[in-house]
Amino acid sequence: MARLYHPLEAVSGDYCDLAPAADGTLFFAMGDVAGKGIAASMLMAHLQAMVRILLDADTPLGLLLEKVSRTLCETTLPAHFATLACGRAHPSGEVEMANAGHMPPLVVRGGKVAEIAATGLPVGMFCQAKFSVSKVVLGPDDALLLYTDGYTESRDPAGAEFGRERLASLFALNAGLPPRDLLAALMHELDRFRAGTPVTDDLSLMALRREP
Repeated sequence: MARLYHPLEAVSGDYCDLAPAADGTLFFAMGDVAGKGIAASMLMAHLQAMVRILLDADTPLGLLLEKVSRTLCETTLPAHFATLACGRAHPSGEVEMANAGHMPPLVVRGGKVAEIAATGLPVGMFCQAKFSVSKVVLGPDDALLLYTDGYTESRDPAGAEFGRERLASLFALNAGLPPRDLLAALMHELDRFRAGTPVTDDLSLMALRREP
């Protein structure tokens, strides 16, 4: 596993978290708070604190998102919401995923790449929101990638977006690399694509790979 976090300014509204448990499972999460700057970073810190408290209580993923969404909805302004994808990876290779409106994670299994669709709307939008949980099973050398839109919405000098299709193709080509090297390859290609175009958003990446 590896993660990369590039804030646009001194503070960021991206949320990127990993939490290994004593039973060998690994909790992971990636989110993106609406807005930028200090207000977004404060909401992100609030979001992380809620997630960690619920993790300590061993809350199932779907219920975790429901409680986070309800708390944000009841304690913040209507414009304050966040996308949030979280998962729990088991030593067996099974991965549980719940996704509140975040960019669809990518999974490479048997050399083929697929998206894992969102299972609900962003947290904080509706107080009674419900979230389902999907499952995938990773085989040896299979990999999972989470990202924020700061990556896919980066532009080249002509104004074209990098896009999800380009990221999926690049991920499929490099999924066999160790996670840290995979993220380095993704950033190298993005820098080449941008060709000096200024960064306009926070950017986060996370890669998990099941070793043979």
